[in-house]
Amino acid sequence: MAEHADHADRSGHADHPAYPVGLRLHGRRVVVIGGGQVAQRRLPQLIATGAVITLISPSATPSVEAMADAGEIRWERRRYQDGDLADTWYALVASSDTTANDAASAEAERTRTWCVRSDDAEAATAWTPATGRIENITVAVLNTTPRGRDPRHSAALRDVIVEGLRDGSIAAPHHRTRAPGVALVGGGPGDPDLITVRGRRLLAEADVVIADRLGPRDLLDELPPHVEVIDAAKIPYGRFMAQEAINQALIEHAKAGKSVVRLKGGDPFVFGRGMEEAQALAAEGIPCTVVPGISSTISVPGAAGIPVTHRGVAHEFTVVSGHVAPEDPRSLVDWAAIARLRGTLVLLMAVDKIGAIAAALIAHGKDPATPVALVQEGTTAAQRRVDATLADVGERAVAEDVRPPAVIVIGDVVAVGPDSAPAPAEGAAE
Repeated sequence: MAEHADHADRSGHADHPAYPVGLRLHGRRVVVIGGGQVAQRRLPQLIATGAVITLISPSATPSVEAMADAGEIRWERRRYQDGDLADTWYALVASSDTTANDAASAEAERTRTWCVRSDDAEAATAWTPATGRIENITVAVLNTTPRGRDPRHSAALRDVIVEGLRDGSIAAPHHRTRAPGVALVGGGPGDPDLITVRGRRLLAEADVVIADRLGPRDLLDELPPHVEVIDAAKIPYGRFMAQEAINQALIEHAKAGKSVVRLKGGDPFVFGRGMEEAQALAAEGIPCTVVPGISSTISVPGAAGIPVTHRGVAHEFTVVSGHVAPEDPRSLVDWAAIARLRGTLVLLMAVDKIGAIAAALIAHGKDPATPVALVQEGTTAAQRRVDATLADVGERAVAEDVRPPAVIVIGDVVAVGPDSAPAPAEGAAE
């Protein structure tokens, strides 16, 4: 009777709170019973711990099966049997067979194995918190008492805390472990919500931000008052070229022990000079982190309702800088080859050259009736789209006063939209 009472007390029936702890499972045996949606959600994090995972289930979702095929877990295609939890440190019981779940829980109790039950939290010896990660920190939210447990409330609290830490609305002073240096951060196409989580975090940690004109300006308003914000376009360059002056500013601030973010529009390496900056920093022995950004080449057309590829319409898309006219001897673009391509052509920095570019494409055989869309200020509140054809796009750009920044899309995908007819199945008669 005493043993039974002790078990009831340990299982939480007396409302004793659970004790939160982090399990270190690297190299240790973990057993997952059931290959359904619960396992699909939980397995990636268990795999990330480095645990040696055995899945016991007669069937599994395609995603779980893919984990087994990749060798991330070992899958025994059968039902649970007594003894399956031998030498196990942690068990996740998540099958649809209640009888098997009860038996596995009983074995876990006998073998002193921490056991989570997806179907009956009261029968478990451990509960899974709602977790989120930021930097090298895991935020875990757990209602530690049995009465009134609400996983949705825990998840909502988790989301608020993680997002607050990411955007700086929750202050969490900490010792900076990242050495001073420079992060080349792609800020995305313009909408501040489209910067990566890592990019936003590095911005929040910066001492100095050197920003491009085309970078997402709204992000700068979120920075703490002590952060020095430098407009790259206004860096005095005297005997230096503008880019050399920017490189020098990055070097000087980094050598002063500052954490520096070079905030660039789109992606640092897509028609930006990110690699030039990375090379200049490397030459001075300064650590440099590159944070990719969402490129306007795909995001801006997408925001305007244009897929750069579409089944039955385009199997390729080509991105070209239009800052140099086709007849300019400095041009590195083979416009004749570009004109022969059947896919989508995306032009950046081409607003003032679009008439000459269109003429060159037509001269090299491109159909003058090819649809064209000019998307100005894509993904921002000022976004607008101007449609034309290759024959009249130069005139339309002037008449509609299209101004940079704008992404220009040339190809049949411009005519594709939610209301257009579905593409025929590839390989079928059309």
